[in-house]
Amino acid sequence: MRIERVWAMPNKWTFQIKPIAKLLKEEMNDGTWIDPFCGESSLAQITNDINPRIKAQDHVDALEFLENCKYINADGVLFDPPYSVRQVAECYKQFGYKVDNKTTQANWYSDRKDAVARVIKPNGKAICFGWNSNGLGKNRGFGLERILLVPHGGPHNDTIVTVERKINTSLF
Repeated sequence: MRIERVWAMPNKWTFQIKPIAKLLKEEMNDGTWIDPFCGESSLAQITNDINPRIKAQDHVDALEFLENCKYINADGVLFDPPYSVRQVAECYKQFGYKVDNKTTQANWYSDRKDAVARVIKPNGKAICFGWNSNGLGKNRGFGLERILLVPHGGPHNDTIVTVERKINTSLF
């Protein structure tokens, strides 16, 4: 497993952070990639964002997007959700979605990670972003290949990126 730590300025648009942009260039192949939280700068071909002002193919909750996704054999998924349940709640409120126990509990992440695992083909990749290195995990059939820690200095949390490969397909 490869572990790196590279300092960079923070950016609301994760994929514009220089060491993360470099990692994506290295890890994304020419296949079909899905991004259920695409934001402003996704490199994926299949995109979704809850924000209707973002340029994306769909504008629904990521779980709905993934459950209805026609591309069930994707080469990879970029998983860059809100990093905390507080951020999830704020985002949902901002775009008129109901905020309740389902949107403010840890299973919000689990449900979406399960859906991500289902759409990735055998040997495909999941590149996950957040404030922890959990990624999708071995219980969903993924093996960890790479971790990038991006400290931003001061009071900012590090952005943590995991690159995993789907190695066990019998789970989904």
